[in-house]
Amino acid sequence: MIMFRKFRFLLLMVFVVACTVHIMIDLLPKLEKRASGPDGEESGCQCARHAGMEAPGWAKHRAARSGAKDAPWPDKHTLRILQDFSSEPNSNHTSPEKGAGAGERAETARGVGWGSTGKSEGHKPLIGEASGGRTVTGAAASSRLSALFQHPLYKIGLPRLTDVDTLFNLNTDIRLYPRTPGNQGWANEGDTDQEEENEEENAPAVQATAESYPNWLRFHIGINRYELYARHNPVLDALLKDLVAQKITSVAMKSGGTQLKLIMTFQNYAQALFKPMKQTREQETPPDFFYFSDFERHNSEIAAFHLDRILDFRRVPPVAGRLVNMTREIRDVTRDKKLWRTFFISPANNVCFYGECSYYCSTEHALCGKPDQIEGSLAAFLPDLNLAKRKTWRNPWRRSYHKRKKAEWEVDPDYCDEVKQTPPYDRGTRLLDVMDMTIFDFLMGNMDRHHYETFEKFGNDTFIIHLDNGRGFGKHSHDEMSILVPLNQCCRVKKSTYLRLKLLSKEEYRLSTLMEESLLRDHLSPVLIQPHIQAMDRRLGRVLQVLADCLAKEGYANVVEEDMDGKSSIHRGSGHR
Repeated sequence: MIMFRKFRFLLLMVFVVACTVHIMIDLLPKLEKRASGPDGEESGCQCARHAGMEAPGWAKHRAARSGAKDAPWPDKHTLRILQDFSSEPNSNHTSPEKGAGAGERAETARGVGWGSTGKSEGHKPLIGEASGGRTVTGAAASSRLSALFQHPLYKIGLPRLTDVDTLFNLNTDIRLYPRTPGNQGWANEGDTDQEEENEEENAPAVQATAESYPNWLRFHIGINRYELYARHNPVLDALLKDLVAQKITSVAMKSGGTQLKLIMTFQNYAQALFKPMKQTREQETPPDFFYFSDFERHNSEIAAFHLDRILDFRRVPPVAGRLVNMTREIRDVTRDKKLWRTFFISPANNVCFYGECSYYCSTEHALCGKPDQIEGSLAAFLPDLNLAKRKTWRNPWRRSYHKRKKAEWEVDPDYCDEVKQTPPYDRGTRLLDVMDMTIFDFLMGNMDRHHYETFEKFGNDTFIIHLDNGRGFGKHSHDEMSILVPLNQCCRVKKSTYLRLKLLSKEEYRLSTLMEESLLRDHLSPVLIQPHIQAMDRRLGRVLQVLADCLAKEGYANVVEEDMDGKSSIHRGSGHR
C-alpha cells in the first residue's frame, strides 16, 4: 500500500513538471512577441529581417494596387518621393533572398572597413554622416590601409560648409509621415488616391532622422562642393553592401555609349549602372587595338573606385562587383523588350544575351553565363538630373578618336599655355583637378578620358567627377606616356597630391600593397591580377620623375600649389602662368 502511494505521488510530480514545461514553451512566443514590434522586430530598432521574412518593398505594394502584370515602371525619384522613402522600414535592408549576413560575412573574411569614423576638422556634419561608426577590429587596426587613412595627409580639413556648398539643403524640421505596420505607408488594395492623400493629411508628423534614409539617399545628401563623400563616412560601406545584396527589381538598357550597359533598380529604389564581364582578368588589350575600340572592363570600374579613394580624390561614385543570375535577375525582371529579345541558349547550354549598342552587341559578342551566372560591376547612380543638374566639359587633352589624325595637344608643345588662358582653367583649381585626373588615368593606363562632369550648382568652383573608367587596366606590360602629356606641359600639381604620391611610393605605404588589401574587400576578389597591381608602382615612379623634372626646370614655388592650409584655393586666383 505504501509503495502504491509513493508510485502515485511520483506520477503526480511528473505530470506537474510536464505541465509546467508545456506552459513555459507555450508562453515563450508570447513573451518574445511582447518584447518585439508588431512584425517580430525588436522594439526601438530597425534591424534586418530574417531570411525567411518577406520585405515590404516598394514594388510589391505598387504591384498589389495596379496588378503585377500591368505594374508601371518606377518613376524617376522626385523630392517628394525621396522624403517618402525616408521612413520605409526596409529602406536599408539587404534582399531577403541574399540574406542580411552575406555582406558581413564576406567583410569579416576579407578584412577591414575604410578607416575610422573621425570627422575632419571644420567639417560640417551632414545627414549622411550622422550614424555612429563601426568598431575597428584588431585586423583593421593593424592593416596598412587603416594606417594610411590615419596619416595626417588624410586628415586635411575642409572649409566650413554653408548651404551653398552642399548639393541638397534639407531643413532639420522636415516632417515625414510614419508607416503603419499593416501597409508600411502604402494604401491598401482598393484605396483611391484621394483617400491616400486624406490619410496623409490627417496622419501625425514625425521627425526625420539620418538613419531613416536609405543608404543611397544618404550618399546623395552628403555630396558637397569639395567631395562626393567624406573620408570616413560609414554610409559608403553600407552602400557597397547594398550594391551586392539588394534585390534587383527591374533592368533596362542604358541608351548611348559604344558598349552594352544596364540600369538596375533595387528593392530600396536605388539605381546602379551594371557593366558585365566581357573578358577574363588575364586578357590584355590586343596590341593592334585602338583605345576607342577597346573593351570596357568591369574590374577596371571596381579598381578605379578603390584607387581614387586611396589617392584621396573621392571623385568616383561607389562601385562594387556582383555575381548576377542572368535569368532571374535580368531576363525575368526586365520590361525592355529589345533587351529581352536578345536572350538565347548557346550551343554549350549557357544563357546568353547581347542587347543593343554601337559596338560588340551581336551574337558573335554575346555575354554568356556559366550557365547563367555572370560577373559585373555596379556603380551607384549620382542624384537624378532633375534634382541636381550636371555640366559636361570637354577634356582639353581629349584624343582625336581617329585612326590617323592627331589632337592639337599632341603636336603643340606649348598647348598648356593656351589652356591656362581659357576659362575655367584661368583661375581656381580646375587645371589642378585635371592634373589629378591625368595622374589617376596614367596609373590605370586609361586613354579614354574625353569628357568630365561637374555639378551645376557649384559653378566652376568645384571638383570634377571621374566617371567611365572601364578602359583602364588593359595593358600591365605597357606604360602609355602620352597620358602624362598634360602634366609634362603644365608642370602644375596640388601640394596635397604631390605629398600623397610621395607617401605612396614608400615601402610602408606602397601603392600596390594598399590596392591589393583594398580590393580584397570586393565580392569579386581578386579584382586585378598581380601584374596590373605591380604596374601601378612602376607608373607611380614615372609620375614622380615627371614632377621632379618640372621642379628642376620651374622651381618648387611655380610647380606645387598650396592647398593644405585648410582653406581651399577655389575662391582665389591660383596664379597659373
